[in-house]
Amino acid sequence: MRLALTVLTVVSAALVGLPSAHAQQRDIPIERLMAAPYPGAMTAAPSGGLVAWVLNDKGVRNLWVAAPPAYRGRPLTAYTKADGQEIGNLVWSKDAGTIFFTRGSGPNRVGEIANPTSDPAGAEQAVWRIAVSGGAPVRVGAASSLVMSPDGATMAFVRRGGIWTAPVAEGGTPVQVASIRGALSSLVWSPDGGRLLFASNRGTHALIGVLDLAAKSIRWMAPSVDTDGSPVWSPDGRQVAFIREAATTKRLIFTPDRSGQPFSILVADAATGTGRVAFRADTGRGSLFRDIVGPQLTWVAGDRLIFPWEKTGWTSLYAVPAAGGAPTLLTPGAFEVEYVTFTPDRREIIFNSNQGDIDRRDIWRVSVAGGPPKAVTSGADIEWQPAVTSDGASIAFLKSGTRTPAHAVIQVGSAAPRELAPGVIPADFPVAGMVDPQPVIITSTDGLPIHAQLFLPVDAKPGDKRPAAIFFHGGSKRQMLLGWNYSSYYANAYAMNQHLASKGYVVLSVNYRSGIGYGLDFREALNYGASGGSEYQDVMAAGLYLAGRPDVDAKKIALWGGSYGGYLTAMGLSRASNLFAAGVDIHGVHDWNVGIKNFVPSYNPLENPERTRRAFNASPMASVDGWRSPVLVIHGDDDRNVQFVETVTLVEALRDRGVEVEQLIFPDEIHGFLRWDRWVQAFKAAAEFLDRRLGVATR
Repeated sequence: MRLALTVLTVVSAALVGLPSAHAQQRDIPIERLMAAPYPGAMTAAPSGGLVAWVLNDKGVRNLWVAAPPAYRGRPLTAYTKADGQEIGNLVWSKDAGTIFFTRGSGPNRVGEIANPTSDPAGAEQAVWRIAVSGGAPVRVGAASSLVMSPDGATMAFVRRGGIWTAPVAEGGTPVQVASIRGALSSLVWSPDGGRLLFASNRGTHALIGVLDLAAKSIRWMAPSVDTDGSPVWSPDGRQVAFIREAATTKRLIFTPDRSGQPFSILVADAATGTGRVAFRADTGRGSLFRDIVGPQLTWVAGDRLIFPWEKTGWTSLYAVPAAGGAPTLLTPGAFEVEYVTFTPDRREIIFNSNQGDIDRRDIWRVSVAGGPPKAVTSGADIEWQPAVTSDGASIAFLKSGTRTPAHAVIQVGSAAPRELAPGVIPADFPVAGMVDPQPVIITSTDGLPIHAQLFLPVDAKPGDKRPAAIFFHGGSKRQMLLGWNYSSYYANAYAMNQHLASKGYVVLSVNYRSGIGYGLDFREALNYGASGGSEYQDVMAAGLYLAGRPDVDAKKIALWGGSYGGYLTAMGLSRASNLFAAGVDIHGVHDWNVGIKNFVPSYNPLENPERTRRAFNASPMASVDGWRSPVLVIHGDDDRNVQFVETVTLVEALRDRGVEVEQLIFPDEIHGFLRWDRWVQAFKAAAEFLDRRLGVATR
């Protein structure tokens, strides 16, 4: 077979003023590459122009805030323990004087809260409050999904299958106002503050309800057998809009979904529950709903509803009159819209996308009434998670580059973005030691173009034959970028790829089919996942491409990846141990019939024998007899995404076949490790394993 290679961008260090190879550090310790704090949860206050975000500094998570005009960030909380307790769900008081937040991870299916330090006292997820002026945080109580009333006097939240309210004033007593079946979410106060809109998912279907607090009654909005979600109020509080996805028992997770019964947008009378269709997607391409990061449905100025749609084969934003009518495409072009927010007056949309730069992200803005989108940022960096200040004059967002990790910035007016927290990235962060990944496109074994990033050792010399490592991301609905990733998990993976490159490996990070960023048809690739494992062709293409490079030792090519990437690592080792000499499989899926059931408890492998057979044949366990290469498996035993038994079963099967298996198990750790030191431990173990198994001399 013939593999084509296209190098899209190759810029020498001398041309861009980067440090020369002899000045770059070799074998950068992974803990140094992971030493920069990771930001997240960027949010803007409803008044005063303030912004807040969360900073994870080597596992110590704290809330930060910045105020105009200086926008000089400062820590608001003062937690000091790297205890794996996440901070999120930031909610401001109306006067911007208090921030509410959750601390701790959510429960698993049996109600257990993640306890990654194995604290004998256990762990909890609770809402806390803290004054922006300073002071210690105060625990409000165990809760999630906190929302603030329009007058700022009352908060509502979900707790133990019910809806609760509590006064915002400190010391107020929470009161349960409703006990409702199903998994509750999407709480939204009515504009008059007298009602709460919510979604209740009941497994086979999901309903939208309006809870009248004074009347102590619930009105269901056009109930059906379908799955309703993302409810919003009209500005006058008389109507409710929501997205309806058609009922189906045929769709199966981890299999391609290119079309089906079209989704629709309903508008219902809040008093009677009577609904009408304001929009229905066309049949064929884009008929199924594709979500974005941010509100899926927004009622904006001019009585328009903003929503995502894949009519063109790309995730785009549309506007449709709430009264019904033809939709208007707001973001035309072959690119994906991802993070979405709105200006305070809801007249403009601020979003990021890969328009004109498919392996990066820039921020754009567009009017809800239509017109050409305008670039807010451009260039070789990556920007995401925009938040518009209350006066509409500034946009805070997160930003990274090929060598600069994620950090919080703000763009005031048309000025250049400036850092919100200068100095949080360590002064000795190894910028000079890193490499700039090169974009490449390899042609898969069936002819499909596959984007990848190539990390070349800085000290490579003509005639060298280097070991190589191929990385596969998880998801599979993810995308690795030409720089530090906007996901903390994949920012860690990017650091690991830089670490391996600094040790002398040629590293290839592969955006295999069924990932995002390249349109609907690529994401919903035919025969992917449990329907046939067609991504294996991309695994082979990556291996053959590296084996054909003059700077790679074809006998020393390894695979590594986590989750879905662990699945592809196991697929490569079980089917092509002659090509792949070793692998690191981090919490990988090994039998699709187990993996599917983890997300769809009602899945019954006995119901459709042919589908079950196809899913198993697309799994590493089906080809485990061909596995010869040594493997390191890494898994946390409180994983909520990939059952721990997947690794147990694989290890047992490999031992029975005499395959060399090493393991690193983290008690009480979840899928995306909550403790920074465990990421470091995992990557150190992985690099040491690859060095030893590939016969790589310590540098």
